[in-house]
Amino acid sequence: MNNNRKLRNIVLSGALFGMTVVTCFGQDSATKTVPSFKDGEAQIVEGFSDPNAWIRHDLWVETINDTDGDGKPDRMHVAVTRPKQTETEGLKLPVIYVSSPYFAGVAPNVPGLFWDVKHELGEASKARTKVEVTRVGQRPIISNSHIKKWVPRGYIVVHSSSPGTGLSQGAPTVGGKNEALAPKAVIDWLCGRIKGYKSIDGNETVTAHWSTGKVGMTGASYNGTLPVAAATTGVEGLEAIIPIAPVTSFYNYYRSNGLVRSPGGYLGEDVDVLYDFIHSGAEKNRPYNNKTVRDTEMKNGLDRLTGDYNDFWDKRNFLNKAKNIKAALFMSHGFNDWNVMTEHSYLLYKKVKDNGVPSQIFYHQNGHGGPPPIKLMNRWFTRYLHGIENGVENDNKAWIVRENDDISKPTAYKDYPNPEASMVKLYLASGGDESGRLSTSKSKKQGAETLVDNFSFSGKDLATAQNSKHRLLYVTPKLMKDIHISGVPKVTVKLASNKPAANLTVWLVSLPWNELSDAPITDNIITRGWADPQNYKSLSSSRPLKPGKFYEVSFDLMPDDQIIKAGQQIGLMIFSSDKEFTIHPKAGTELTVDLDGTHLVLPVVGGPEAFD
Repeated sequence: MNNNRKLRNIVLSGALFGMTVVTCFGQDSATKTVPSFKDGEAQIVEGFSDPNAWIRHDLWVETINDTDGDGKPDRMHVAVTRPKQTETEGLKLPVIYVSSPYFAGVAPNVPGLFWDVKHELGEASKARTKVEVTRVGQRPIISNSHIKKWVPRGYIVVHSSSPGTGLSQGAPTVGGKNEALAPKAVIDWLCGRIKGYKSIDGNETVTAHWSTGKVGMTGASYNGTLPVAAATTGVEGLEAIIPIAPVTSFYNYYRSNGLVRSPGGYLGEDVDVLYDFIHSGAEKNRPYNNKTVRDTEMKNGLDRLTGDYNDFWDKRNFLNKAKNIKAALFMSHGFNDWNVMTEHSYLLYKKVKDNGVPSQIFYHQNGHGGPPPIKLMNRWFTRYLHGIENGVENDNKAWIVRENDDISKPTAYKDYPNPEASMVKLYLASGGDESGRLSTSKSKKQGAETLVDNFSFSGKDLATAQNSKHRLLYVTPKLMKDIHISGVPKVTVKLASNKPAANLTVWLVSLPWNELSDAPITDNIITRGWADPQNYKSLSSSRPLKPGKFYEVSFDLMPDDQIIKAGQQIGLMIFSSDKEFTIHPKAGTELTVDLDGTHLVLPVVGGPEAFD
């Protein structure tokens, strides 16, 4: 009997520390179900795979914040889904944790919810419509996401509603400190450091006796932002995160180089709009939350008049706290995501990698969302949550889905940007109202060319027009060979405006434009960027432009990795207001571009030799 007990303990211990044993007979000759691994990946185990046998329950975890003004610490609503063996056989498993503000429903998209963007720059928009969310959902189930993927593979899946949403107390702050400390508290509870409660206001406690204390987080968009927020707290036990298209700076989400710029597809959205959209918490707390957060902190801080960076935005910039991240980071993003743009993933990945934390990045060519292939996610979580030495930390750092490839078949690269890429400097030659030249040769005294702002013309309209006074376009000769762009293009524009304020938009395009309705998403737009010329010196201090005076404005375009095919031309298009993204002032603002003081720096694999 003693030998049987010792054997059972060895098997269960092996499940936690990397042995690939699947079953063993213990003291009572009952079969024990434990995780199984093959080729460094957690396998689906039959004993974990029956959803009818899963244990599902909910609870509340107390935070250190009181953001809803009721005089008591906010409690977060948490739901657990775990294999029955965690109860019947004393099995402990690692946790995959997903937190979201969306689980309990969102506000309707009513007329006036978004800010009106039709006004002059520096002038206030008319007041927008404020809405209330009708809460949905039931106990004990917060969400069913991820459970079918991970529970059969030997994980426990935990969900929580973020502050001020669903049955979680507190107030949503859209990137505020409490939204990082809430998932931290849940992780502290999963690791046995703080108490959980069976009810929202009771004192009867519940423990996570089934947790190994190893936690991973994942999710897309806002659900991918919260793993980043939690990781910046440095919380012990958060071993790995896989954020998918996360916001890493809310300033970069709603502003661009000093310019008020909407996320793609949501013209006129701002931080207070998102607050209203997700505020599904208790109705009795909403008046206090609205007054304190939306109508005071946000109203005083978001600054749609100048778009400047300030303390309000600085508190919502997770890049500031990247040095605290200890969780192994596997980042995922789409190069054609114009909602949460690729600078968010790239800037965080670079900081975390430079700090020596295990890091990889997965990029696909599609739009918003898109997780890495299950094989790559599995290897990441298997290594850092189950402790299986599968060598994932020695893999190539970057996985990129090439144009027209299946998203499940990325190409491995040593890193991103491609280490073989170097910068190629391209200069402009006159003729931008039709098609000026873009080349590595600098022509002297090209002079200046002028465009007239008119937001009613879309970027596509401008790129496909044979000539236009509303944009300036400079193109390379037809490419004789494919060109592989990898990294962050940078543009410097020397310009003058006839008004104190103007929008500035730059697109990098592949021409001729593919006009087909089913054109691949990788055709046409290579990358783009926006800036406020008033912030030519500082993001935090804009200065009115002196009409006729030239200013040098330098800024990054969005990171990209794309192969431009032979026969195409690369075009640099400069215009003012972007119909899909910026404020829409009345037409007529003139921007004059000094061609001799303007250039593009393009990261090309193979450098100048490959480009030439």
